Amino acid sequence: MTEYGRSPGSEPWHPEDPLYGDQGWRGQQGGAGPASYGGQQQYPQQPQEQAHYGQYPTGHQEQYGSQQYDTGQYGQQQHGQQQYDTGQYGTTGQYGTGQYGTGQYDTGQYGRLGHGAQQYDGAWDTGAQPVMPYDPNAGATPYGGADADYYGTPDAYPPPQPPGRRTAPPPQGQQPPPADDDWVSDPQEEDHPFFTGDDRRRDDDDDEPGEAPRRGGDGRGPVKKKKKGRNGFACLFVALVLVGGAGGAGYVGYQFWQGQFGEAPDFDGPGTGSVQVEIALGASGTDIGNALKKAGVVKSVDAFVSAQNDNPRGTRIQDGIYTLKKGMSAEDAVKAMLDPNNRNALSIAEGARNAAIYQLIDKRLELDPGTTKAVALKEAKNLGLPVWAQNHKGVKDPLEGFLYPSTYPVAPGSKPETILKAMVARANQEYGKVDLEAKAKQLKLKNAWELITVASLVQAEGKNEDDYKKMAEVIYNRLKPTNTETNQLLQFDSTFNYLKGQSKIDISVEEITSNQDPYNTYTQKGLPPGPIGNPDLTALNASITPTSDGWLYFVATDGKHKTEYARTHADFEKLKEKFNDTRGSG
Repeated sequence: MTEYGRSPGSEPWHPEDPLYGDQGWRGQQGGAGPASYGGQQQYPQQPQEQAHYGQYPTGHQEQYGSQQYDTGQYGQQQHGQQQYDTGQYGTTGQYGTGQYGTGQYDTGQYGRLGHGAQQYDGAWDTGAQPVMPYDPNAGATPYGGADADYYGTPDAYPPPQPPGRRTAPPPQGQQPPPADDDWVSDPQEEDHPFFTGDDRRRDDDDDEPGEAPRRGGDGRGPVKKKKKGRNGFACLFVALVLVGGAGGAGYVGYQFWQGQFGEAPDFDGPGTGSVQVEIALGASGTDIGNALKKAGVVKSVDAFVSAQNDNPRGTRIQDGIYTLKKGMSAEDAVKAMLDPNNRNALSIAEGARNAAIYQLIDKRLELDPGTTKAVALKEAKNLGLPVWAQNHKGVKDPLEGFLYPSTYPVAPGSKPETILKAMVARANQEYGKVDLEAKAKQLKLKNAWELITVASLVQAEGKNEDDYKKMAEVIYNRLKPTNTETNQLLQFDSTFNYLKGQSKIDISVEEITSNQDPYNTYTQKGLPPGPIGNPDLTALNASITPTSDGWLYFVATDGKHKTEYARTHADFEKLKEKFNDTRGSG
């Protein structure tokens, strides 16, 4: 053992090693002969710094030159000879102990050589003189030579590292990274490309030809160049964002002020020229204002909405096509839209027959009488009827029941088929809100077509929803096979008037009983071949939800608005007398 209590081994150590005396280095010595560090465990070869070996007995001062490492392995026992080409001394020291590497040290003038062929027995006791610790502040080297501090040069041996801190050996032909004495990595500077401008190109693009790659503070990787070209751009970008945000906030603030306190842009006067504007059903004031602004009628939506709110009748503006002028003041535009003469719309009443609707269309479009009816009968299958509404026998008009009662825009120059398609589409939309087939089966009807027919009957006979429900019960009770009062005859005046194209109350018994038309429910059992008018959704829903009071008869006792109901034929006769008395007294 040396005077420091270190057992023999192949690993050199530094007296100032912070792990001096670490027990992890003990118990790993081999037996007699060369020592090893655990057999085949590999440690990276690192340059040693300031290892003190004392003075050799020869009295020669050793020179330290550069050295080369050839894939040395710590802990590998070498029983052969390792040669040191000493250069100026020309001698080779042979070591039989564990070696630092398996190749040659071409040191040129490496100074750890015995003068001559000196043998080492594996211990660190290098001579009679004790090994002294190295004092970097001393004026001379431990060998008593020149004042130069050879351990301070880049070629000096680095201190050995403890086993737990050793890293893998460097690849073949590369220099090992320098030791890090304090084992603390340098603080990392901000390297995000937004601040550094680093475009993450390959490191070898940044190295000058012939220049070794530079390494970071930890000695483990190349230093990346910092690109400063984007720093100014980043600052400019942030500034633009801030300026843009301030400008946007200012614009929003101005718009808020203008909307709250400023006067909405508006035209002056009644306007000039002529323009058609279509207003959809259910359009709000804002919707109407947008349509008028798009057509050039008003200057701003806000001006129109304000004028509409100021007019007591402003909420009564209806859908349709209006003939207006361009450049109108908002106030004049509201007044014009409340004038029926400027509204190009066609309104269809609830329960209206197709024949009356055709006449209205001809008149509005200034067509010859009968033009629209001819188009309807010819193009019926091309106007959008559902499949279940087609090809029914004995039907007088295939479109009956599908020209839904509502208001439709009709501009000058429109075609009859365009208007008819819009009406059929509206009927499909409204009828589609109900599962007609399922409801028809619940009511013991054949199909949805018959349900629409029932709705047209109650709409033609009744005056309100209460009437519709009671009349629907009358129909269903009379259609029952158990009906012995009328024997499945509906006996509705409305069906006879439909086939006659009339609306009479006084119909003689002889006239009714002598007519065998399928639409005459006085002579034909069951429902007529099809609807006798165009019911609305109220009549349809009432037909689906009839009363259940046992009504079988009804009579308009005042001949106009009042309808009364009876369950038996005797009660029905009393109602007829009341009707006759009312007419006789009138």
